[in-house]
Amino acid sequence: MSFRGAGEEMQKQPRHIAIIMDGNGRWAASRGLSPSAGHKAGVERIRDLLSACRERGVDVLTLFAFSSENWQRPPKEVELLMSLFHSYLGREARRMRDEGVRLRVIGRRDRFSPRLCRAIDDAEAVTADGEHGTLVIAADYGGQWDIAQAARQMAAEVAAGSRTPDSITEESFGDYVSLAELPPVDLLIRTSGEQRISNFILWQAAYSEFYFTDTLWPDFGTAELDAAIEAYQCRDRRFGGRSEGGLAAQA
Repeated sequence: MSFRGAGEEMQKQPRHIAIIMDGNGRWAASRGLSPSAGHKAGVERIRDLLSACRERGVDVLTLFAFSSENWQRPPKEVELLMSLFHSYLGREARRMRDEGVRLRVIGRRDRFSPRLCRAIDDAEAVTADGEHGTLVIAADYGGQWDIAQAARQMAAEVAAGSRTPDSITEESFGDYVSLAELPPVDLLIRTSGEQRISNFILWQAAYSEFYFTDTLWPDFGTAELDAAIEAYQCRDRRFGGRSEGGLAAQA
């Protein structure tokens, strides 16, 4: 599945971009608005970035929408975020279907309301046949949870006798974490000036290039995306080895 558009693909184009969407509250506060206005502006930004990724040949866009730790926020803010998520799914699923984009939601679902769970299931079903790209929304997601649930699944197989401990390798373990069937995350972006990944895709970002920007998420547009991609294209991705012409790195 691909967001690839017409024209020659740029050199070293990232296939998979992940974004920690941060700064909605500060964006609203700087304008004298309520936090809800910031979250609403942040949701609207998703559509523009999805289109921009498609035009730039990005296969997968993964967005960190709601972390496992975000439940600690004030109840009214959590309620607003859940309502915005539900509205987004209902409003955008058919648009994505018409554009050939598949939607996937990763993370826990047992803490969501039955109404929201149905909306997630419906949106994923409506877009299941998309062949022109994948949008992944991480909601009630944590990287440590992701690794732990993968370990539980493999441990259960060992206990059942369908797997041996020796069969657990980095490669086989990777088949059990979220996003296993998608390309590795090439570029991980965080907006708002914070320089940490906050328990996001810990396994999947092992060799990602990180890009931190002071731009607040509602202001992160096409120009900012292009700046991040340009920075990525200037990186020397060695994956533990040496640059071309150098000696292979020791394991």
